[in-house]
Amino acid sequence: MLNLVLFGPPGAGKGTQANLLINKYNLTHLSTGDILRSEITAGTKLGLEAKSLMDAGNLVPDEVVIGMIASKLDNSPRSNGFIFDGFPRTTAQAKALDNLLEEKNTSINIMLSLKVEDSELIKRLLNRGKDSGRSDDQDENIIANRINEYNNKTAPLKDYYSKQNKLQEIDGVGSIQEIASNLNQVIENL
Repeated sequence: MLNLVLFGPPGAGKGTQANLLINKYNLTHLSTGDILRSEITAGTKLGLEAKSLMDAGNLVPDEVVIGMIASKLDNSPRSNGFIFDGFPRTTAQAKALDNLLEEKNTSINIMLSLKVEDSELIKRLLNRGKDSGRSDDQDENIIANRINEYNNKTAPLKDYYSKQNKLQEIDGVGSIQEIASNLNQVIENL
């Protein structure tokens, strides 16, 4: 089973590359945002719990998110593996994910981290904002703050996977196909 954590700052190209990896390796995409919305729509116990927390303006606790991921793993028995996108974001979440996967007799094979300079990220997100209409992609100050939040709070997660010899950094600048080829080469060498 191939289990990947796709990692990188906002605008690094994770969504684009995730879709290519999913198709090439027949992986199940585990995006926490998508899972939360799906569980809420389905009216599951965890979904209702998450909705009440979100409606009150609170973050959904790690235990609830891990429960939803466990449910998704259980409901995908024929998957060749999973690509984790947007989770984990902290060392505590990474440890909880490791524990969950160990219970399922599997583990994270590798963290693929896309490296892109901050100036390039800002340029990409401003361009995306022109097409997407997302207000958070149209204000350079908001973009800079998101990148700063990533660098301060999320990037340290790389150390966690590095200590397990599971971190592989890939240059996130180049054509979509060049970056995909570099990611595929890392995966093929596992």
